Amino acid sequence: MTQQMYLPTFFVRQRFAMTTNRYELYAPDAGGGQGQLYGLAEQKRFAFKEQVTFFSDDSKSRAVFGFKARRALDLNAGYDVTDESGQQIGFFRKDFGASLLRSTFHIEGPGYTGTGQERSQVVALLRRFADIPFLPIHFDFVGADGAPLLSIERQATVRDLYTVQVPDQRVDFRVAAAVAVALDALMSR
Repeated sequence: MTQQMYLPTFFVRQRFAMTTNRYELYAPDAGGGQGQLYGLAEQKRFAFKEQVTFFSDDSKSRAVFGFKARRALDLNAGYDVTDESGQQIGFFRKDFGASLLRSTFHIEGPGYTGTGQERSQVVALLRRFADIPFLPIHFDFVGADGAPLLSIERQATVRDLYTVQVPDQRVDFRVAAAVAVALDALMSR
């Protein structure tokens, strides 16, 4: 059985790379800024079947978790989140129909299911129909009971920087990190 990992707040920062999408995961320091590096995520661009691998550090010598599409071409694509031994620890999928005007995702893990949606309908529409760079983007995920599971907030910066808040201790850090990276990497932000 896989041990759960919980981190109530962390940051995801996009790194520049020519042939891959790269993301660094940071725990907060005592002052609330970026502290200890928790890992590095990497997605090869133009892959036939979407997959993102998370490594323990820049050396990429140890893959610690990841997510992978269940099918190659699917508008309602589902992604399994797995630990370093390949055991499933969570699942998420984009809801294509609901996402036409406001991006919507569904998330599942041990003991919870939920839905996440862009917080602002106005920002969602601006993102789709106007070319305005660096819009702050916020997603709120709530459980079936309406209680908050996690929130992901993109800062208005040149390189993508996300603050991830996880008030529900059932949500594994690795699942929250996978969803945060997916919002950027899979939606081409």
